Amino acid sequence: MNSVPTETTVQWTDALLLDYEPMDKVHRSFVDLLARAQNAPDDELADCWSAVVDHTIRHFGREDEWMRRTAFSAADNHIIQHRVVLNVLREGLALARTGQYAAVREMAGELAAWFAKHTQSLDAALALHMRRVQADKAAATAPVQRARA
Repeated sequence: MNSVPTETTVQWTDALLLDYEPMDKVHRSFVDLLARAQNAPDDELADCWSAVVDHTIRHFGREDEWMRRTAFSAADNHIIQHRVVLNVLREGLALARTGQYAAVREMAGELAAWFAKHTQSLDAALALHMRRVQADKAAATAPVQRARA
């Protein structure tokens, strides 16, 4: 049986924009992949969910690296949340591969709700931090202007 998409299908909105293009770009891709999984017929769900998992491993890995490299103060909590969600995603892949499609579709709806909250809170703080890091780096490497006498 092929399931019909539910009201909880994830959609990109400007509320998810963080004004940090590296994050915004990967977040748009995540939303597209999750929506594709949510709308996939049962016989394609495992493959679509696998694409979500693969993307999310890279997505979270990149953010985790930024946080470690730049000494982001909220890194520990953020990284733990990433680990928990990745474990859930992997569990969802196992469920999809064994034909437990309804459970995976429910998980996808929960993931969509989580993603919006995570983006607008923890990721928003990280994006602000990354913009500041870049601004500080740019200021440190800018040529010094000499005052005219």
